[in-house]
Amino acid sequence: MGPPSGDDPGSAAGDASRDAPPSTRRGREARRAARSRQVAAKLGYIRRSIPAVELLHSEAVEIIEHNAETVLQEVGIEFRRDPESLRLWRAAGADVQGERVRFPRGLCRALLATAPAAFEVHARNPARTVRFGGDATVFSPVGGPPFVTDLERGRRYATLADLVDFIKLAHMAPAIHFAGGSACEPMDIPPGKRHLDVQYAYFRHSDLACEGTPETPGHAADAVRMAEVLFGADFVDSHAVLLGNINSNSPLTFDGRMLGALREFAAHNQGTIVVPAVLAGAMGPVTPAGCMTEILAETLAGMALTQLVRPGAPVIMGSFVGAVSMRTGSPTFGTAEATQMIFATAQLARRLRVPCRSGGSLCASKVADAQAGYESAHTLLPTVLAGVHLVTHAAGWLESGLVASYEKFVMDIDQLAMMQSLAAGMDVSERGQAMDAIREVGPGSHFLGSAHTLANFEDAFHQSSIADYSSFEQWTDEGSLTAEQRAHRVWKRMLEDYVDPGIDPAVDEALREFVAKRRSELGDAVEED
Repeated sequence: MGPPSGDDPGSAAGDASRDAPPSTRRGREARRAARSRQVAAKLGYIRRSIPAVELLHSEAVEIIEHNAETVLQEVGIEFRRDPESLRLWRAAGADVQGERVRFPRGLCRALLATAPAAFEVHARNPARTVRFGGDATVFSPVGGPPFVTDLERGRRYATLADLVDFIKLAHMAPAIHFAGGSACEPMDIPPGKRHLDVQYAYFRHSDLACEGTPETPGHAADAVRMAEVLFGADFVDSHAVLLGNINSNSPLTFDGRMLGALREFAAHNQGTIVVPAVLAGAMGPVTPAGCMTEILAETLAGMALTQLVRPGAPVIMGSFVGAVSMRTGSPTFGTAEATQMIFATAQLARRLRVPCRSGGSLCASKVADAQAGYESAHTLLPTVLAGVHLVTHAAGWLESGLVASYEKFVMDIDQLAMMQSLAAGMDVSERGQAMDAIREVGPGSHFLGSAHTLANFEDAFHQSSIADYSSFEQWTDEGSLTAEQRAHRVWKRMLEDYVDPGIDPAVDEALREFVAKRRSELGDAVEED
């Protein structure tokens, strides 16, 4: 889908300036266009040069670990409608009573010894392969909203055309390293067949690595088959090319669909992210320590199951942290308690020697306003400081995950580029120390014209594509645009500038044939398998 036509709300605040002389208007328009195209070249995933912040002291972490083992041993986890997972646990020595599984203390942790501490997910463009674990941090965009919004067309159900737009925007965004999965749900396609179009769109319109479709075992199998068409079956068996996001049904429950998808990905050596979606006060206790005990218990059970399916299968410990308002029951994000849980997730994962996923640019706001900015910042910055490896929902998230916003996507990727600069650490090379500049300028002068400044000014600071640093007069002269209006211009320009990564015609034809065949075999409703 190309940029929408019609009136540009990015110019709505500048009606008065349209009375200016033509030459003045052309100058303003040129400056606006230049700023809206200030999207830098694609950046590689982050290799952190700053230490991870350990917010929890060792005693607190040990208490959470002890309590999680107690929950696994005494309370247990339910594995519903999945006899194969129950069989695997019984064979591993767990106590299986009906669908409830109780685990000897330390069993899950021992099974996780075969999981890799770090692994790569390969992109069809090898230069865009990403690594999870160690000093890596990978940004991935919003995933899953049924609605989208932008300043021209408002809030509406998402379509396949919207999904393709977001895939293209992620492909172009400098600090998006991983395409993610289903940036929005294309509601114009029946749910039983939707996963085919989603997977094809990711493989076709971007050469970034991406997620698979894990809603059911059948969907996961289709994603693996399509990956085999794209990469070759032998390569897929020995290299991860997909991640599957597996959610527990908190509290302390996994359902058959998710379990079947987990086993499908693990059996084919593809990465799984085990993510309890715990909102404190609803699906988890009202206290951060209690929530983290539940999260750790659920992730230990889910991650260990991948190793029963295939020892060495790549897996990521995930957490989706927030709380519910005790006044309204609605989700809240960017709170101090959620921040504590982001740091705790990263610390616990490091102790397990597995990569972790958490955080993002989360907010409950309905529009890209100050609330959205504050809540997103209070989620994103702790995520980076904590040393999280996979940052999902890093761009475009709005309305507690119900909406993917075009404008907020651009506002968020601007912050991601800033976080990438932060994670690079302070430059203390000879250039960074700037001793020659200090000697040249001496007391009482300024550095604006020094040789060091002239040699380094172009890339000395992070350059925002959204923020306005001009004078009030210049800002007014150019239309008094808000950050959201400036972001509107940027995403439209990004889609105009999108460069198709291309695909081998024979591979594309084979993918299309697979999609057509499976579409003819599937019904419109999601299957129960």
